[in-house]
Amino acid sequence: MGAIRVDKLKSKLVLSGVAAIAAFSFALNADAARMDMVDVSNHNGYMSTAEYNSMRTEFGVKAVTVKISEGTTYKDPYATSNIANVQSAKLYVNGYHFAHYTTKSQAIAEGNFAGRMAKASGLPVGAVLAADVEAGQGSVSKATNNANNKAFMKQVKKYGYRPDVYTMGSWVGTKMDLKKGTGWPASYPYDASGKTWYSWSHAWQFSSTAHFRISSGNFDASQLYGTYYTAGQKSTVKPTDKKAVKANSKKNSKQPAAQSNASAKWVKESKTYTLKTAVNLRTGASTSSKLIVPLPAGTTVKTDRAIIQGGYRWVRQPRSHGYGYLVTGPASNSLAYVKGGASHTHYTVKFGDSWWVIAQRNGLSMYTLAAKNGKSIYSTIYPGEKLIIK
Repeated sequence: MGAIRVDKLKSKLVLSGVAAIAAFSFALNADAARMDMVDVSNHNGYMSTAEYNSMRTEFGVKAVTVKISEGTTYKDPYATSNIANVQSAKLYVNGYHFAHYTTKSQAIAEGNFAGRMAKASGLPVGAVLAADVEAGQGSVSKATNNANNKAFMKQVKKYGYRPDVYTMGSWVGTKMDLKKGTGWPASYPYDASGKTWYSWSHAWQFSSTAHFRISSGNFDASQLYGTYYTAGQKSTVKPTDKKAVKANSKKNSKQPAAQSNASAKWVKESKTYTLKTAVNLRTGASTSSKLIVPLPAGTTVKTDRAIIQGGYRWVRQPRSHGYGYLVTGPASNSLAYVKGGASHTHYTVKFGDSWWVIAQRNGLSMYTLAAKNGKSIYSTIYPGEKLIIK
């Protein structure tokens, strides 16, 4: 989770399920923030049981929070498989809902939708179902956000889930209140080694750029305080490679170095984006630039320039009066493809498709096709999933 900032394209939140394990006694790691919990969503694509096993044994991950829903109409297509595979890997699973609400009635409606989708996806009763509050809520008062969050959480409880609120650390105390012993703030120091932030909360998300050995892309990593996200149970599951866990935690506690503004250069990019989640449109390529408007999920944005700056990949949107700027991901999202003018061609998986069928249809080998998508030919693919073929 996704964050985190609204500036971050994060489409993720959690579905959880297994009441098989989870919770642990936590001792602070003096070397680096611990990767106790990871959150995933459709943004990460299909995640196998093997990937979750690797997270647990090599990186010390104890819990996974799965995106379940967004607004009142969107159900994450990978929620069910993520919950099942997290459980198979014997990790504790929770869920999250990306919130759009700005009124109490909307919060109630989204709480009911999130609860229904969590049930439909297999999230076990007793798991955490958090509200990811980081989008349009910045335009309403703190008192209104507090009331709306309370209304959402009240609805979630009716479905048997334990509620919580995830938000940006900069919003705590300014855009909403999180009581001591609650909440899941996100704040990304460049180096999280030896630091303990927000220790009064349930969890602190300290990175949006964690990497795992057999998984592709960036992940959000959080350190847990207490046992709220592990159901207060003691787990018998232990990492099998303690040296690897320590080394990997240290490595992932550091954010990618941001390029200096002086050396960063804009390059041409004529591209159309469809936002997977809400993103802030700003007056400049900086998270401190003035907010123009929060763009909701589903918005189509046409760009003409891109740049790596301030730890993020920014794009420029021509507007009737000047330009708007928004983040498309972390700085690790290279501009190389823009300079080369290359783009990907995708194939949408249909019922009855297999790696072999799709590969033959597009003049590829199964192994090449799977590799292009960061998978193996043994990975399960689902109808509706988009695969890179060129």
